Parts: sequence; C-alpha cells; structure tokens
Amino acid sequence: MRLFFLLVLLAGLGMGFVYPWSVSNFSGREIGTWPVYRQGRFEPVEVQLSPTDAPVRVLLDLTTDANDLFAPVGAVLTITASENGKTVLAETLRFAGESQIRDKSPQVAQKVARDDAGLIAVVHDGTYRFNVGRGDAEGPHIKAVDLVLRAGSGEVDARFQPIGISLMAVGFIGLVLAFRRKRSGNPQNPNSQPPPPRWGRGGGIDGK
Repeated sequence: MRLFFLLVLLAGLGMGFVYPWSVSNFSGREIGTWPVYRQGRFEPVEVQLSPTDAPVRVLLDLTTDANDLFAPVGAVLTITASENGKTVLAETLRFAGESQIRDKSPQVAQKVARDDAGLIAVVHDGTYRFNVGRGDAEGPHIKAVDLVLRAGSGEVDARFQPIGISLMAVGFIGLVLAFRRKRSGNPQNPNSQPPPPRWGRGGGIDGK
C-alpha cells in the first residue's frame, strides 16, 4: 500500500506543479526577449506578431540582488499589451508561488525570477505594444526586467492543478497511515518482558 500511495503522491505533484510549469516555460517556440527596464526606468516595447504565432505566452524575467526575498506583499510588476489601441492583456505579477527563481550566473550575485503574465489567445497581423511598470509592492530592488514571448504555447488546463493537489493530499495521508499501521502491527519482543516467576507465590509449581 505504501508504494501505491507514493505513486499517488508523485502523480499529484506532476499534475499540480510540474505540468503547469512545463507548459508555461517550454511549450511552443520562443519569439524573442526584449529588455523593458533600462537605467532605472521602464520603456515600452513594440513587437510585430502574426496569426501563426498564436497563442502567445507572455513572460517576465525580473533580475534582482541575490539577498532580496521574493515574498513581497502586493504586485511587483504590472503589464499591459495592446494592439491598435485595444488592450489584449492586463496583469499584475507577484513573483511568488509558481514563479521560477534561478542564479543569473556563477560570477554575479544576482537572482532571476520568471513569472507568467498569461496568454494572448487571438493574434492579429500587426504591432503589439507592451508596457511594464512597477507595482505597489515595496520590494525587491529591480536590476533588470526582460519581456519573453513564446509562440504556439500550450494553455494549462485549469482542472489539472486542483486534481493534482487533491491527489497529493490523498497520497500523503495514505503514506502516514500506512507507516503508522506498520509500526503498531509489529509483534512485541518477548525478551522485553521479565520471565514469569518459577518459585514462591504466583510461581509455576502451585505454590510448592
């Protein structure tokens, strides 16, 4: 049973966390990367897209000092995307939870966190303008921000994550119960009890 519950736990981990992360970061092909934060200020970026790029996943890479903690209260960044003056994407990013944090390089004491701003599902042939700004969170200290676009990116099925979390809970509880049952079922060591008296009152020879 322990093996069964372990497999249930691993399946839940894959559905709840590995699957959304892999779809967001590896599905489709990368269109390109553009810096949107230079010399202490944000700058808009214009990108030419076509219907063959749809759906387009929008990601932001935030570079900060290595000692900064990615646990702010509030939105770290905001992003809007528009085409011909029409807003097609508007999101706030907290860089927490499912965001991916990595070292920028072994030589530089900086961290890069990536967060998913969502999908542009319908793409027309034209120029898309992306505006990134600072959110209401006090930290972290921003060193650089890069816009990353991926074409033909898959969309995460919203049903998978709650199912995965439920499977993780079932697997974890099952493992705990299985280990407790095994411990309680172990036979008691006969050598752990003192031998019965052989003489005197209560002895094995009828008190003789």
